Amino acid sequence: MLRLADLARSIQHGHQRGSVSTSRACPPHAAPRAPPKPRAPPKPRTPRAAARPVPRNGYRGGVASKSRNRGKARSAPAGRATPGAAPTSPAAGPSPAGTPATGTAQLTAADTKDNAKYYPGQQFGLPEHGSGSVSNMLRRLMALLIDWLLSMAIAYWWTHSQFWTIAVFTVEVYVLTALGGSTVGKRLMGIRVVSLSGGPVGLGWSLVRTAILLTVIPPLLTDRDLRGMHDRAANTIVVRI
Repeated sequence: MLRLADLARSIQHGHQRGSVSTSRACPPHAAPRAPPKPRAPPKPRTPRAAARPVPRNGYRGGVASKSRNRGKARSAPAGRATPGAAPTSPAAGPSPAGTPATGTAQLTAADTKDNAKYYPGQQFGLPEHGSGSVSNMLRRLMALLIDWLLSMAIAYWWTHSQFWTIAVFTVEVYVLTALGGSTVGKRLMGIRVVSLSGGPVGLGWSLVRTAILLTVIPPLLTDRDLRGMHDRAANTIVVRI
């Protein structure tokens, strides 16, 4: 009886396993899928505006058209009128032969020509060469050297020392320039100092000229008439005898 009961249980247990495996192997029927939604029609594309061509000369609009018109006007042959161009007056025509055209180039050339012809002392009415003309710098430096050596000799002979050379040189240049316009060195080199006013240099202007001469550098800063700052301050000029 026990065996029959066990057999019945095993059979029942086998039936339960078969039903479970059948249910796992055969899943229930799936639900039907929904139909796909219809796609919307594509939107029509709007045509893009054509890009404006960039002018080659770098301008746009009216400026570019003006530049083209100018180029056409220049390339147009003489005698044929360009449409849209203003009529030229007869006064604006080419200058007749022999009449130079006035302009900046002509003025510059005239100034350069005048400067090339200018010589020292011309604005004061002095001659370019010979007696009365402006002395060059070489003669002046040689005269200055002679005066300095002479002052050294006098100072050494008088005081047995060269310390008083500058004092002797100052007195010599001041007195001789005020009285006659020529020191010993200037007389040997054939030059002298004259006043632009026509009279003698005088004691006052000779003092101003000598004081600036002792500073060494300002007398070397000459203008186109070879006048240093000492000559410009005293209103004098150095000429040949």
